Amino acid sequence: MSLTSLGISAGFMVGCCTAAQIARRVSQRLLSQDGLVPVLMNEAIAAAELCACCFELIIVADNFGVATYAIFLFLLTIWWGKVWGDASACPYTHMEEVLEGRTSFKEMALRTWAELMGGCCVYRIVQVFWWLEFAETHKGRAFEECNADLQVSPYVGAAIEGVATLLCRLASKTISVQEPKFSSYIDSFIGTSLVVAAFNFSGGYFNPVLATALKWGCRGHSNLEHIIVYWIGACIGALLSVPIFKLRAVRRLLLGEEKEKQA
Repeated sequence: MSLTSLGISAGFMVGCCTAAQIARRVSQRLLSQDGLVPVLMNEAIAAAELCACCFELIIVADNFGVATYAIFLFLLTIWWGKVWGDASACPYTHMEEVLEGRTSFKEMALRTWAELMGGCCVYRIVQVFWWLEFAETHKGRAFEECNADLQVSPYVGAAIEGVATLLCRLASKTISVQEPKFSSYIDSFIGTSLVVAAFNFSGGYFNPVLATALKWGCRGHSNLEHIIVYWIGACIGALLSVPIFKLRAVRRLLLGEEKEKQA
């Protein structure tokens, strides 16, 4: 495939990030910053940005390989970490907050709903872009039947998504406490590495909203299997990270003696 097609994909992702940033600025100006509405809007924008870029990343992976996909994902993850603020575009982060008593079940449910709306609705924009076929890699993709990324049994897939999510969340919690230099780059590198490791088995989504927006109803697994792998597996992994990170032996291993005592 030509570099022109790769450049068009890159341009689309940059355009999505730019449009999302503009939407955030407009939202800040039009909405009062008090209450839950601006929080939900921020989550919906972040989820739409995430899913739009990841739809295009599928094109990149299919045509230019997993290594190119990983480079783009690494850079995008760094960008999202800098501009999303309190948004996560991922429901299990709010589930963790409920478990820790830092938010209510109602807010968790509403944030998850906003993320699903933003992530699923943005596909129509992506579909129109693919339909225009600016790049040869987009030919026939707009109305093509999608295929599931799950290449193992649903229970193995759920274990992969769960364990990888657990490791990812433990890494993020450790980095937030340690605050090393270039922490965003380290966090992005760990997350990207785990995605690449799981790519040929479960797809490496580690985010139920992202998996649902991209792969719900695709050929290769039932809807129940999708829920088992990408919702139950990932969410259990994330929720387990909360008590596991509090274990003294784990904190000593991840944080060291001094930090473990300070924390």
